[in-house]
Amino acid sequence: MNITLDEIQNFITVVDTGSITSAAQQLDQTISAASRTLGRLEQKLKTTLLRRTTRRIELTDEGQAFLERAREIVAAVENAEEQMAERRSRPAGRLRVDAASPFILHVVVPLVAGYRERYPEVELELHSSEGFIDLLERRTDVALRIGRLRDSTLHARPIGSSRLRCLASPAYLEKHGTPRKVADLSRHSLLGFTELDMLNQWPLLDAKRQPLHIKPTIGSSSGETLRHLALEGNGIVCLSDFMTRTDRDAGTLVEVLPTLRQDVRQPINAVYYRNTAISARIASFVNYLAETIGDNAFEH
Repeated sequence: MNITLDEIQNFITVVDTGSITSAAQQLDQTISAASRTLGRLEQKLKTTLLRRTTRRIELTDEGQAFLERAREIVAAVENAEEQMAERRSRPAGRLRVDAASPFILHVVVPLVAGYRERYPEVELELHSSEGFIDLLERRTDVALRIGRLRDSTLHARPIGSSRLRCLASPAYLEKHGTPRKVADLSRHSLLGFTELDMLNQWPLLDAKRQPLHIKPTIGSSSGETLRHLALEGNGIVCLSDFMTRTDRDAGTLVEVLPTLRQDVRQPINAVYYRNTAISARIASFVNYLAETIGDNAFEH
């Protein structure tokens, strides 16, 4: 049948104004266009909705029954439009967020209470994925990514950055000695990544004045696992500040070779598909993270 909202609105306007001529004026249409629209609706419904005379129009019984339903349909559409407009001004609804588990644990979770206090009608879902995911397949509204982005189909909003440092526990350094120069690292246990080998490039310069690339003594695919290995005194690790701020403040991890460290920062981006109109709930979450994180939020 495929009745359109325009046809329904045209019918209601004809009834309310009392004539096709008046309805055409109100709808900014020609009289013939308004008449054809009404005729098309009656043809689709296979019934006569209005009796037309030279002086007036009147509803048939079928027209009266359809008018009641038509008004309900238009009212429902208008109500939905109002709700969408309200949502644009007041974020609401389910928001699915994806990030690597360390970022979820160390950054997002501590910020949830403040965000929920400001936007209580947003229903958060937090998902952890260590690798890149298909946002549409996983029904993810926004993903938080650390490091350089490679997918050009995504829209990226920078929300801050996080510095890389080499760290070890005081117990490890007391037992094995504190490195004084980069070459000293060859005599130490180095904790590194088994996946994404680029993560084993540390913010130090080797003997050729090139970024230092280490071969892990102990490896893991998880940054959080490497953090715990370092806390337990198993070696020297290079991690992003967002993971280690609490450890550094508590003194359970201390920086190694701080005077030789190059200023290397990992960008933090919120990403979503380019063809997705950003909703109020996505914007509210991304803006909240951006104002809270910034470029120096993980220093101390």
